[in-house]
Amino acid sequence: MKLDILGIFAHPDDAELCCAGTLLKHVSLGKSVGVVDITMGQLGSRGTPMIRLAEADKAAQILGLAIRDNLELEDGYIENDAAHRLKIIEAIRKYQPEIVITNAIEDRHPDHGRAAKLVSDSCFFSGLHRIKSIDQGQEQDAWRPKVVYHAVQDRYLKPHFIVDVSPFVDKKFEAIMAFESQFYSPNSTEPDTPISTKEFLEVVKARMRDYGRLINAEFGEGFTSERPLGIADMTQLI
Repeated sequence: MKLDILGIFAHPDDAELCCAGTLLKHVSLGKSVGVVDITMGQLGSRGTPMIRLAEADKAAQILGLAIRDNLELEDGYIENDAAHRLKIIEAIRKYQPEIVITNAIEDRHPDHGRAAKLVSDSCFFSGLHRIKSIDQGQEQDAWRPKVVYHAVQDRYLKPHFIVDVSPFVDKKFEAIMAFESQFYSPNSTEPDTPISTKEFLEVVKARMRDYGRLINAEFGEGFTSERPLGIADMTQLI
């Protein structure tokens, strides 16, 4: 299955928090969109890896994703080494995305910045024919996405561009709350974490409102790009 957009993120729920509105928008435009989670969030204080896999499947249905995979690598031990790169390369070549969206280039969680560099480098190496990879017993063709974009996550980063996601805010938060084990629930007996408070979700929405204001929209999601963006038609900017 060839995808237009593939999100590759360190943890289940990363995509939902930082770019679900953008994914929903492009699904609504008829684009094929998928997400690959690098880990199962094994070190998370709340829930279990199996619970989070089930929650990710539920969120994928809400988002209308064409695929959602999990590489089942070790949470907290993401490294930009050959073994990790090969797993990412296999996913890139399997789905041949035109665009890859991944974690913030720096963030509170150490895995996010490491995953950002890992995915970016893997996108480059995926285009090298001399790097061999196998899927279902068949050697994969080399494939390099056209662009890699980094979402903005917990830490504020000045975005290089902002996507207007105003019509998709409610659906985004529905997808976030598919991860019942991770986020605010007044009846939860799980340990408190920085993301399990009611205030955290309010901050997520406030960040979206702030980014929206910068482009004269109600809500936006911000991204950074590793290289300058080419524009075919300046009149299409909002």
